[in-house]
Amino acid sequence: MDSGSILTSVKKMLGIAPEYTHFDADIIMHINSVFSILTQLGVGAPGGFAITGAEDQWSSFIGDDSRIEMIKSYMYHKVRLLFDPPTNSAVIEAMSRSISEFEFRINVAVDPKGQDGTDDGKLDIATDEEVEEVLDEVFGKQKV
Repeated sequence: MDSGSILTSVKKMLGIAPEYTHFDADIIMHINSVFSILTQLGVGAPGGFAITGAEDQWSSFIGDDSRIEMIKSYMYHKVRLLFDPPTNSAVIEAMSRSISEFEFRINVAVDPKGQDGTDDGKLDIATDEEVEEVLDEVFGKQKV
């Protein structure tokens, strides 16, 4: 997924051509719902973030922080389940498990509490090894 338009990239992942705008209002509503969830997870500005159309860019939300690029995949999964859920329950379960892992990883990545247990107001990003260690503790050795 490129770092361009939020709406266009989500539509692309949903299999909708950028020029087909019939469902844009519905998709924008779901995207903004996911941004509300991300705000609750501690991502982005405390006042929240919302898009109004195809002109809104990923860089406006993520900036240049490549540590949270997974938000793009998370956004697709959440919007897909809201806008066009799969009919197969196994696919829904697999997507739900991916969403849970994304939420956990996002939460760990943006945890404002320092690695030493202090809250010094600085954003501390967990390393991949630290994330894997916590995932092993929470979910066991098997991958989600």
